[in-house]
Amino acid sequence: MSILKMSFTGRRSLALTATAVAVALAATGCGGDSGGAPTLPGNPGLGGDGVVAQSVYDAAPVATDADIPAGSTMDAIRKRGYLNIGGSLDAPLLAQQNPVSGTIEGFDADMAKLLAKYIIGKPEVKTTTIGTQTREAMLQAKSVDAVFQTYTITPQRATQVAFAGPYLTSGLAVGVRKDDTSIKSVKDLAGKTVIVGANTPAVTALPSAAPGSKQIAFGTDPQALQALLQKRGDAYVQDFTLLASGARANPGMKVVGEPFTTESYGIGLNKEDTQFKEFVNNWLKKIQADGTWAKVWEGTLGSVVEGGAPTPPALGSADGS
Repeated sequence: MSILKMSFTGRRSLALTATAVAVALAATGCGGDSGGAPTLPGNPGLGGDGVVAQSVYDAAPVATDADIPAGSTMDAIRKRGYLNIGGSLDAPLLAQQNPVSGTIEGFDADMAKLLAKYIIGKPEVKTTTIGTQTREAMLQAKSVDAVFQTYTITPQRATQVAFAGPYLTSGLAVGVRKDDTSIKSVKDLAGKTVIVGANTPAVTALPSAAPGSKQIAFGTDPQALQALLQKRGDAYVQDFTLLASGARANPGMKVVGEPFTTESYGIGLNKEDTQFKEFVNNWLKKIQADGTWAKVWEGTLGSVVEGGAPTPPALGSADGS
């Protein structure tokens, strides 16, 4: 399995397994004083600037009528004409609304569009913005069909929701203000005030990784990032992909050290709908095998990563998937 080697601040290399997502942030990329869009290393992306090319959608698979039994969730979605998901609109490279076109772009957003095309024949998606603390309730109430939101698979969560996948892997890392030189890794967080996302793996991982640290929880990633920049905490512990996208958009922060956990992301589904889970997993197998998954990765997260697309994680490989 290949290794992706990234660089933070032009000095430190980060090596992750091929199924781990790592977004490279050079010193110039983490922001100077201009406040403009950072310059980042890596591939330009299939569509340029982290946008997936239209040709990827055009060539994406569509389910047959035999794949969609009458009365199933897939049948209801096809008749409705759009996939209703829970997600975000403000996570660069993952799911961010383009202020000019109004379209939602990024790895999670494009994966949702491709699932919609598989079911409906066109990438029609309605996104409901949700916080990390409301995802399980939204799925249980069937307020959304699925959640695409860097949703970490855990055995505890799997008692409340079903997870298709995993479809992406990453890990918890540490974000700090750019001018902070005292914190270089999670080991330096002992006794510090640490910002976390409510109901995220950081809540349970920090006590052992940083003994004596005090937590302050926020419901959304933008709220947590703002709290860090406002000095309401010494650091922000969150998934590496979210911190990387945050650093890309906020010149006042940086990511330090290496991820200290391994997180597997799943597509959140209603716990009782085993038929829909099997359907989504079969779709994931198809887009992994035909190269669509790799093209989406290259056009989004891969637009700022050195090297080619990683190997997708094995379906069912995470405890709780």
